[in-house]
Amino acid sequence: MRRYPAYVIISLAYVFGGGSLLIFGTFCYAGSLHLIKLGLTQSKRLLLDSFLSLAFFLQHSGMVRKSFRNYLARFVPEAYVSALYAITSGIVLTAVVIFWQETSVTIVKIGGVPRLLLRAAFLASIAGFIWGIRALGYFDPFGVRAIVSYLHGKKPKEIPLTIRGPYRWVRHPLYLFVLVMIWSYPYLTWDRLLFNILWTVWIYTGAILEERDLVEDFGDAYRQYQKNVPMIFPVRISPSWPGDAD
Repeated sequence: MRRYPAYVIISLAYVFGGGSLLIFGTFCYAGSLHLIKLGLTQSKRLLLDSFLSLAFFLQHSGMVRKSFRNYLARFVPEAYVSALYAITSGIVLTAVVIFWQETSVTIVKIGGVPRLLLRAAFLASIAGFIWGIRALGYFDPFGVRAIVSYLHGKKPKEIPLTIRGPYRWVRHPLYLFVLVMIWSYPYLTWDRLLFNILWTVWIYTGAILEERDLVEDFGDAYRQYQKNVPMIFPVRISPSWPGDAD
């Protein structure tokens, strides 16, 4: 009887989790998708865009905290918690893109060679994001592995502290590559500037909050890592941490 809900949750995690990432990537590359036009004034558009962003920040950062996960595990099998988080995050992130309202005033419009360089930077950031995921090895963004282990009566494997690939340069390379995606869009309207600023602040705040959990999980090993490797932006060309070569 437990297999049916498990497969439903797995399917929804892939659909909403994976689908929302594709939609968000398209938004970062192409700008507002103009899916729903509400006919609001410029100021109300920015207000709604701010609300959408803050709603995602609160949901995403709140549900990822250990205290909330432990609370949720009181009502559903613990193996489902990560997948439910991925589903909820996917739904909210999709809502952000669908209801995002673009303003009409363009602040900066970059063309020519600089525009091509920005587009190349976006594509390079996607390649870097994939590199970062592959370097982790155990990365399970949709919480599927925990459910599969649950179905087979096994406990999920302990997640090791992995320091290889881009993690030898910065502690949060995935955040770095997302920032490049966000800021490489060549047309800057007021709503896009708002998006860039809000999401940059949230990424930094989320990284700081995440570091607290990582220190709790890995203790002195992670504290030593913090001392030697910068959080988001690399400070030199050569790796800051020897790690395991790729």
